[in-house]
Amino acid sequence: MKPVGKIVRQDELKHILQGLKAQGKRVVFTNGCFDIIHIGHIRYLREARRFGDLLVVGINSDRSVSIIKPDRPVNSQDQRAEVLASLEMVDYVTIFDEETPYELIKSIQPDVLAKGGDWKKEDIIGSDIAKETYSLPYIKGISTTGIIERIKKL
Repeated sequence: MKPVGKIVRQDELKHILQGLKAQGKRVVFTNGCFDIIHIGHIRYLREARRFGDLLVVGINSDRSVSIIKPDRPVNSQDQRAEVLASLEMVDYVTIFDEETPYELIKSIQPDVLAKGGDWKKEDIIGSDIAKETYSLPYIKGISTTGIIERIKKL
């Protein structure tokens, strides 16, 4: 069963967030492929959520993942969205088809951007739009690519 109301189209998201921001809510945005959810993702999403009142996660569409990462995604965009939406710290999930979330960020105007620590703060896409940008701690040795490589060796 899909988490009702958490997976939204970009136009719906923009409208929802406008109302919440008018109420003084602080919006945190992050994005990624989130192909195989692992402990690094969970810790990073939990930490990102602490910077505001709600956490919005933008996920790459299947098409955009395949451009960025050959032989991926492993899980479809609908499956990835549903897994993320089931997490308590995630308030909304939306799918974007571009290689980067820049247009989405421009549209929703989040207060805070957060990315994993494998990103330098100055390289985080959309940092020119958000009021604050954070690069969160990265757990060395934990990555989707690493998990896939270990599985291939089994």
